[in-house]
Amino acid sequence: MQDFRGKTAFITGGASGIGLGMARAFGREGMNVVIADIDLEAGRAAAQALATEQIKAQAVRIDVADRAAVREAALEAIAAFGKIHLVCNNAGVATGGPLGTVSERDWDWIVDVNLKGVVYGVETFVPLIQSHGEGGHIVNTASIAGLVSGAGAEPYSATKYAVVAMSEGWAQQLAPMNIGLSVLCPGYVRTRIADSARARQDRYGGVQPVRGDSFAAAGSNVAESVAAGIDPDIVGARVVEAVRDGNLYIFTDPRFRDVVEFRFAAIRAGFDQAAASPALKSVKAWAPLTYPPPETPQ
Repeated sequence: MQDFRGKTAFITGGASGIGLGMARAFGREGMNVVIADIDLEAGRAAAQALATEQIKAQAVRIDVADRAAVREAALEAIAAFGKIHLVCNNAGVATGGPLGTVSERDWDWIVDVNLKGVVYGVETFVPLIQSHGEGGHIVNTASIAGLVSGAGAEPYSATKYAVVAMSEGWAQQLAPMNIGLSVLCPGYVRTRIADSARARQDRYGGVQPVRGDSFAAAGSNVAESVAAGIDPDIVGARVVEAVRDGNLYIFTDPRFRDVVEFRFAAIRAGFDQAAASPALKSVKAWAPLTYPPPETPQ
């Protein structure tokens, strides 16, 4: 997606953090921006702030864990701007803790928001982008935790791994439709993710107090690292670059390369062990594999 001016971006979790950073960055490129957030008042405040920067923005309420609510928000966005070209499925929450301490409601909440919310966003907006025939782009926010998982962060990482996996597959399906797809895997960014339960829906237990250990087991410094993270506006600018270049993976913190490489090394070691396995010696021949498909975005 090369030309942004005059087109419309729909951004979930757009009232703050990375969502607002992307809204500002795409708005500065001349896009109309729909700030979709579960907190409508915060969304309106964000839209008003963007208006002072000459960015045309409209706030809509959305609960990404409710497919019908996603559809309703999409219709509001179309009523405001006519067509949607760029969709950022960015809304996310965090919870975690030692094995056996994460409640059933916590699991339901994080899976419904972080995983199903992305599914609902993609399945709702892809047909709408197809319908106008002008092409478009999807940005799904995962996390560097979608590539490496720390102890105690399993609920968060499980949903973010899923977003990465779904995005890799969808990118192949959407390319022939003239719809690009990127998966955003940020490192530490200065957001309120550790306070995501401030807007927790009643069906998942309602608003919860701030928890410094939202991501991981006791003793984790994740909350402190997030507080010291990079500015969300920098992330927004990085996403604009990546969408323009058609990148599949969007990273914001090159320092994590070594962390990811450590995991890849362990995976490679596992394949080496399989190649030397006596149990597998009886396999006479392996059919050749071709991966990735030629059309897979890089």
